[in-house]
Amino acid sequence: MASLEFRRALAIAVLGVVTLAGGLGLLATSLSADTDRPATAADVSSVGPTVSTLHDAGATGENVTVGVLDVTGFDTSSAILDGRVADARAFAPGESVPNDGNNAHGTETAETVARVAPSAGLHLATFDSLEGYRRAVEWLVAEDADVIVAPVSFYGMTGDGTSAVADVAERATRKGVVFVSPAGNLGQSHWTGRYRRVENGTLAFEEGTRNYLRNGGRDVTVWLSWDDAHHSEDYTARLYWTDGSESRLVARSHPYSGDGVPNERIVARVQSGTYYVTVEGPANATGARLRLSSPTHDFQHVEPAGSIVAPASDPAVLAVGAYDSDAEQVAPFSSRGPTPDGRDGIDLLAPSNPAVVDAGHFGGTSASTAYVGGVAALVRDRRPELSPRGVERRLETTAVEAGDPGPDSVAGHGLLRPLRAVGVERNATT
Repeated sequence: MASLEFRRALAIAVLGVVTLAGGLGLLATSLSADTDRPATAADVSSVGPTVSTLHDAGATGENVTVGVLDVTGFDTSSAILDGRVADARAFAPGESVPNDGNNAHGTETAETVARVAPSAGLHLATFDSLEGYRRAVEWLVAEDADVIVAPVSFYGMTGDGTSAVADVAERATRKGVVFVSPAGNLGQSHWTGRYRRVENGTLAFEEGTRNYLRNGGRDVTVWLSWDDAHHSEDYTARLYWTDGSESRLVARSHPYSGDGVPNERIVARVQSGTYYVTVEGPANATGARLRLSSPTHDFQHVEPAGSIVAPASDPAVLAVGAYDSDAEQVAPFSSRGPTPDGRDGIDLLAPSNPAVVDAGHFGGTSASTAYVGGVAALVRDRRPELSPRGVERRLETTAVEAGDPGPDSVAGHGLLRPLRAVGVERNATT
C-alpha cells in the first residue's frame, strides 16, 4: 500500500483539511473515450455565462491535450468525465486510479477542466511519492500534453524554484508544456523570520515563544524548514496543549528525508482544545531563516509574504492565486510572494469558487488553478503557435489589475479575463 505518511506530508492545496484516505498505486488503465466530441447543451448548461460564451464562439479545446495530476485519484466514470478521458494511470505500486473512492479533489479538478475545455483530450495521473510525481509528469509529457494542471503543494521546501519538485515542472515546460499549479493556501498559516530573538534555546515571536493554532480540525500538520546555509543545525517544532494554566507536550517534529532539504514536520491527531507550537534550536541566535507553515490550521503569528509553495515557486510554472469575487479582493488564505530569490512569485489570480465548479465542495487555489488550466487549453487551441511562455504572457497581459498598479507579489498580473485571453467577444454567437 502507498504511504499514508507521505500523503499527509504532501497535503493537497485545498482550503481546509483534506482527508487523504485509501491508497494510490501503479496501475495503467486505457479508457475508451471519444475525446474529440464537441461541447453539448448539457455541458454548457452546467457552466457560467463566461464559459458558455467561449463555447458559443467555438472555443472548446478541440485540438488540445490536458494532463491533470493529483494525489487523490479520479472517478473517471463521473457524469462530467465519463467518455472524456483518453487515459488514466496511477504511479504507485499496487493501487488504482479510483483510490477506493477517496478521489473528490482529483475528480473535481478534472471536471472543472472538462467544463471549461469540453473537447480537450484528458490524461489523468495520480501518485503517492516524489518519485511517482516525477514519473507521472514524464508520462504526461510523453503523451504530448499541451497543458498540465497540477493542483498539488509540496510543503517544507525551498521557495526559490531550486527544489527537485520545481525542476520536474521546469523540464516539462522546456518540452513545450504549459504547467499550471496553485500558489497554495498558506496566506493565514505561514510564518517566516530569522532565528535571532532566542529565549533559552526557543524562538521568540512577536508576543513570546508561543504561536497558537486557529481554525482547524483534529488533524494537525506543521512544517518547519530552514535555509541550506544552516543545513547542519538542528531546529525542532513542538506542539503543546494548554488549558491556560498548564501546558503538555503533544508531539515534536521529526526530520523528513524525502526531499533532501533541511526540514521537519509534525503529523498528529489531537483532541479538542487549545494548542500552540514552539520552535527550538541552538542556545544562541544563528540568523538562520526559518519557515513555519501548516496546511491544516491558521497561526496566531502569521507572515503571508513568502508563503508560495512548490512547484508553483518555480519561475517556469504558471502560479495561480485565489480571488474572492464577493469581497472583490485577493482571498486572505491565498499564498503570496515574494520568493526568496526576489521574484513576485504569483503570476495570475482566478476565482476561488468559479461558476464552473461545485461551490459546495471544491474551492481554494486548487479550483482557481483548474479554471486557469482550462482557459490555458482554450488559448493553446486558438493560438497553437504560442510557446508555454507565450500562453502565460497572453493570460497575464489580458488580466485586469486586482491590487496596486502593475504586477506584484500578492495579485501577480491580476485577475484572469477568459474572453480577452482567448480572444472572444462577449456577444459572440455560434
